[in-house]
Amino acid sequence: MPEFTVNRRSLLLAGLGAAGAGLLAACSDRPAPPPLVEPSGSPVARAEAARGGTGRERPVTVTATADTVDLGGGTTARTWTFGALPGTPVRTTAGDTLVATLNNHLPDPTSLHWHGLALRNDMDGVPPVTMRPVAPGGSFAYRFVTDRPGTYWFHPHVGVQLDRGLYAPLIVEDPNEPLGYDEEWVVVLDDWLDGVTGTPDQAFAELRKGMGGGGGSGGHDMGGHSMAGRSMSANGSGGSGSFMLMGATSPLLGGDAGDVRHPHHLVNGRIAADPEVYRSAPGRRMRLRIVNAGADTAYRLALGGHRLTVTHTDGYPVRHEEVDALLVGMGERYDVLVTLQDGVFPLTALAEGKDAAGRALVRTGAGEAPAAGFRPAELNGRLLAATDLKAADEAGLPRRTPDRTHRIELTGGMAKYDWALNGRRFDMADPAARPFLVGAGERVRLEFVNRTDMWHPMHLHGHTFQVGDDGPRKDTVIVLPGRTVVCDFEADNPGRWMTHCHNAYHGEAGMMGLLAYRA
Repeated sequence: MPEFTVNRRSLLLAGLGAAGAGLLAACSDRPAPPPLVEPSGSPVARAEAARGGTGRERPVTVTATADTVDLGGGTTARTWTFGALPGTPVRTTAGDTLVATLNNHLPDPTSLHWHGLALRNDMDGVPPVTMRPVAPGGSFAYRFVTDRPGTYWFHPHVGVQLDRGLYAPLIVEDPNEPLGYDEEWVVVLDDWLDGVTGTPDQAFAELRKGMGGGGGSGGHDMGGHSMAGRSMSANGSGGSGSFMLMGATSPLLGGDAGDVRHPHHLVNGRIAADPEVYRSAPGRRMRLRIVNAGADTAYRLALGGHRLTVTHTDGYPVRHEEVDALLVGMGERYDVLVTLQDGVFPLTALAEGKDAAGRALVRTGAGEAPAAGFRPAELNGRLLAATDLKAADEAGLPRRTPDRTHRIELTGGMAKYDWALNGRRFDMADPAARPFLVGAGERVRLEFVNRTDMWHPMHLHGHTFQVGDDGPRKDTVIVLPGRTVVCDFEADNPGRWMTHCHNAYHGEAGMMGLLAYRA
């Protein structure tokens, strides 16, 4: 059984709160930022009060614990979970107040981040920016209004804990649901190594040593194109390390598809050889809520024998598009509708560029299930990237000239594993240093400029942005190598918010930044 270790960052977080971080900033040689809105300041309280709500409370308890999980097919793993893999979905109705008590039974500090929700800042769950971490044996009650319907999820925001089993869906239901469907299936995708080949902390320790060799930190020295000629061994690993993935390339992702060798790819906590089976009947209309909880993998997802009607991404409605397959980056969510046919069909999550897949089965009638390695033709059919979708009329932002633009260059590479924003790694000991400043009420433009040879799913906390002039409303967007993605949002949720790559290892290496409201 792998040993659970306390990493350096966990020790730092255990004794460091937002106030302590401010003192560190004051003692540094950097110019102090202007006064910023505090995570529990009065502007945050006013914004929460303005959300109103139904007055109903939805109490839940989330217990983080070390556990042995059954991945199917006789494969077990010692990991950390919220009691199941994935954790039991939490459901509220829009306007309800979620009261979620986290009990930490882990050996390390942890937290809960409510991914995709525009909630009050001091409930965002990001130590040391918005709260102190929840210490081993401790507890914390998160309390906030869930005012926006949609498919969300929650996970820790400490170290690389995301690459364990600490995640669960959060579904905020619409009391005036406009879609018509008979049933719903929540599908969570994940790449898995914990308790099988080691731990995420061990993987990160290996990755942060880099690939060695020459080249600067611009990211062009050891990217996907230069690695494409290298061969992978039978277990998918290149080089002498046990975690480093080499040779994983995807034209769809613009080159390098990932850094980390995950021996399994899961759909709802099961390996492909022993999948979950969803049972229904022909002719029924099903809503799939799809969450990519992976750390390093984009999934190309298709349901054999069916087409998918995309209705939402990241909780917001889009103009409906019928597709054969979806590309889902880490942190992204999609809602789709499908009318079920008669038979047994594979829901295949192809690990893009990695020559591996997860799967589940949909059974509506008699028949034999296809073999675990079967790849439905739909995987190579019509596929739209999120940036090709259009916001539904009710979801788009009103046209407005930005009051402020932040150019955020994505930098770094595999050679030194120095992933960063604008050439600077995020300083967790001094989180308020060099923030991206915004003012309340501004229309803010973020220009994500990818200077690296790898794709990055960029996530913004506390807000949703519109991609381009009429693209979808999202909180996480894929930025391909050499490309720029322009995103606008309304600065209507005061506080201090992270923006970062949702590749768990890139973010922990330093590809993070702080977006902060002026006081």
